[in-house]
Amino acid sequence: MTCTTECTQFDMAMELLIEHGFEGIADCIAILMNSAMQLERSRHLNAEPYERTGRRIGYANGYKNKTLHTRVGEVKLAIPQTRGTEFYPKSLERGLRSERALKLALAEMYVQGVSTRKVSKITEELCGVEVSSAEVSRASQLLDEQLSTWRERPLEAYPYVYLDARYEKVRYGGVVKSCAVLVAVGVGVEGYRQVLGTSVKLSEQEVHWRDFLTELKDRGLYGVQLFISDAHEGLKAAREAVFPTVPWQRCHFHLQQNAGQYVPRQKMKKEVAERIRSIFTAPKDTDAKRLLELFLEDYRKSAPDLVAWAEKAIAEGLAVFAMPSDHRKKLRTVNMLERLNKEIKRRTRVATIFPNVESCLRLVTAVAMEISDDWEASGRKYLRME
Repeated sequence: MTCTTECTQFDMAMELLIEHGFEGIADCIAILMNSAMQLERSRHLNAEPYERTGRRIGYANGYKNKTLHTRVGEVKLAIPQTRGTEFYPKSLERGLRSERALKLALAEMYVQGVSTRKVSKITEELCGVEVSSAEVSRASQLLDEQLSTWRERPLEAYPYVYLDARYEKVRYGGVVKSCAVLVAVGVGVEGYRQVLGTSVKLSEQEVHWRDFLTELKDRGLYGVQLFISDAHEGLKAAREAVFPTVPWQRCHFHLQQNAGQYVPRQKMKKEVAERIRSIFTAPKDTDAKRLLELFLEDYRKSAPDLVAWAEKAIAEGLAVFAMPSDHRKKLRTVNMLERLNKEIKRRTRVATIFPNVESCLRLVTAVAMEISDDWEASGRKYLRME
């Protein structure tokens, strides 16, 4: 980007401040951020716009619109895209990280019942400016609105959807209950992953999973080619009711853990685990089915309970063979959600027992939103869909 262009963008920002004062700060930031990101893209490509040079490592490929909800208002950004090389502006990533840090800090303090006066002092340290108790209350309200907007945002086509749940202690009706935190993560048509939704329900019963899946569908989720999850009966029934034609892949990790319950002798466990693993890692579905038949035949007399379980359970783990071979490794389990669940647990540990369902959902959503943004900011594809 030339000096003339930089000066023009700077002049535009100054004119906005002169004309609108503090009300023009959001637009001013947008102009400066967009200019910085364009400059960063040129440096990444080793070429200015329309420049012909042998040093070029890729090409500019338009812009992706994004609206950031910041402390100074909505900032409309045009994020530069590239073709032939992966790129994500570091300047934007740093800004997002600090904004998310403030949101999470506010959410955690809010959950723990910290007074607005104390929160005001802490946010003053974070923001570098004095923040009144009234402003903290408004910020908390805005946080809830932003998290709600994120949970309700429109969805699109996601060929692969991972579903999982974990539990948190929540006060409900004067009693402490273990409430289910339901999470859905999708891999889109371009191979990028995103947290599609979060919800806090009283249990994993069918009615609660059905509500969650129906919400995803109502928000526009379509094009699902495979669900990946554990074999919880409530989830299974809900999935069949809301997405009856979509195949389901049972998590191999949980499957192998469950197999150990049906092995009659300790010394057989290692051998059984290896046999099951060989079924799941077979090159083709015909090979997997042949290995499964041999497995059932070999253990029919020595481990009848294992065989009775395996005839149904292992067959539920073979849906992945209908998917592209280079996708299968990452579609076999829900382990991809491990980092997300670990981070949720690390953050929710500060609360121990949530005062209500809303406070639990607030913090869980803030963490999920942060991680989903990190995935997007990395610019890395989870799967090569082409």
